[in-house]
Amino acid sequence: MKYSPSKLAPFLFVFLWSTGFIGVKYAIDYAPPFYFVAIRMALASSILALMALALTRQWGITRTSFMHSSAIGLTLHAAYLGGCFYAVSIGMPAGITALIVSVQPVFVSIFASIFLGERMEVKRIAGLVLGLSGIVLVLAPRITGVSSDITTRGVIACVVGLLGGTLGTLLQKKYGAGIPMLAGAAVQYLMTALVIGLIAIASEKLEIRWTGQFIFGLLWLVFALSVGAILLLFFLLKNSSAASVSSLYYLVPPVTAVMAFLLFGEQVSPMAMVGTAITVTGVWLVTSQSVKN
Repeated sequence: MKYSPSKLAPFLFVFLWSTGFIGVKYAIDYAPPFYFVAIRMALASSILALMALALTRQWGITRTSFMHSSAIGLTLHAAYLGGCFYAVSIGMPAGITALIVSVQPVFVSIFASIFLGERMEVKRIAGLVLGLSGIVLVLAPRITGVSSDITTRGVIACVVGLLGGTLGTLLQKKYGAGIPMLAGAAVQYLMTALVIGLIAIASEKLEIRWTGQFIFGLLWLVFALSVGAILLLFFLLKNSSAASVSSLYYLVPPVTAVMAFLLFGEQVSPMAMVGTAITVTGVWLVTSQSVKN
């Protein structure tokens, strides 16, 4: 069988994307969440802009592609990252944060069938019900008062991230093919840095403790996530359906949970474990046909 390095792209994407939640947990104690995101986005934008100019010798961004890139940036990055960073910064467990936003494939599949013409099958609807049922089980400790880590603010922040990631994925699939990859990503990050930076100025004390742990976490998030994982995501979206690519997110919760356990000793309650299994099963049902294709 002929080997193709591109076959490794989905697995590398899942690994890198899962480390994002760990990177946030690793470095978030040393900087306010929105200020952290703004710095990360500004650095990533600068790096990608330099890469675009060095590799392509042209910018290639029109007024239309600038508007599309800005919209993608404000959803896929500002809403998604802002929500996740804020949730983890106020004590939301990294594994639970990853689980909530990993329901994204369910929503992407539904909206892709409506707006992008991708097929929606009966078993996908069944998967949606299962996925949401699993989320209820994971969040049940908040209702019963068993876990003080899962707060209303944390859940709302995760939902903002979930919806932002969903809309951003759909916009990237619809418009991304007509936008230069490196320059487009640079614009996305620039707009995100500006908006999140304004939020940081208005709501946070702009202080950073420049420890080795913070610097390592920041550099990992910039190079491995904001450059590596995002370019992999755009590559996958360019060559596959939105539902197929989004289905990879169902692998993120277990990978993140293992990393969080090994690095931070985060424990997951039996009910949350059952909820995780149900959610993963539901998302698999929603997207399994796309995975086969």
